[in-house]
Amino acid sequence: MISERLKKIICDELYLDSATIEINDETQAPEVPGWDSLNHANIIVAIEKNFGVRFKGLEVLKCNNVGALQRLIDSKVSK
Repeated sequence: MISERLKKIICDELYLDSATIEINDETQAPEVPGWDSLNHANIIVAIEKNFGVRFKGLEVLKCNNVGALQRLIDSKVSK
């Protein structure tokens, strides 16, 4: 299950209303309005700043949905 914190970061970066947009574990970037390659980079940077973590490029590329991204964040935060 994705955290409200992650959902808020995604929505803030894409200027979406988090109360009206549905984002869950299975959500993929193309399903979210405005989530293109440039905004993907902005979202990743915002996540790194907000959670105090750093990702390797390959780690991010392996994330095929928001649930995988949440698990990656969780693995970094728990270290």
